[in-house]
Amino acid sequence: MKIFTVAFNYPAYNKEGVGPLYNEEGPVVLSRPDTTLVKGGKPCFIPDDMGAVSGEAHLVVRVCRLGKSIPERFAHRYYDAFTCGMAFAATDLLERLQRQGLPWDTATGFDGATAIGAWLPVEEGGVPQHNFRLDIDGVTMQEGDTGQMVRSIDSIIAHISRHCTLRTGDIIFTGAPAPPFRVRENQHVTGYLDDRKLLEFNIK
Repeated sequence: MKIFTVAFNYPAYNKEGVGPLYNEEGPVVLSRPDTTLVKGGKPCFIPDDMGAVSGEAHLVVRVCRLGKSIPERFAHRYYDAFTCGMAFAATDLLERLQRQGLPWDTATGFDGATAIGAWLPVEEGGVPQHNFRLDIDGVTMQEGDTGQMVRSIDSIIAHISRHCTLRTGDIIFTGAPAPPFRVRENQHVTGYLDDRKLLEFNIK
């Protein structure tokens, strides 16, 4: 299973127009190892030796068939479920590695760096417009609307499949609606799609 994370896919990110990942010509896609994934309400354990850790909300889709060089008009056939998710990054380490021009997989690829909620089936024709949000201890930290995406889910799938074969069970974090927020131990996370709670876990 492969995990893809899309960056700079909402206006609140793109308005900055700065940073080593910004790209006007196409979606910015990062990959993470499958060992980052936490599901089923299990706790996420943040590293205690990496400094500050941040989190961000995503709408997540699940790939349901093998595909390579998928035309955008057919991309809706290649995912069958969606949910809300949370992606973590070791912020201090990430910034240091970026400044040094070094690979920074460690900052985003540590165990527990992605979490997903319960899957909902995709209706025929693809994912409709949805609101999603992440709450920390009952306080909303990020909220987004899929209608605000800079690049659609179908566009993202078409782009990824040009460079990397998609397989059944791969998952795609389609972008955060705003820059990340700081997380800490002993916080309780809940994630919602259209006020339906799909994600719930503790940060340890």
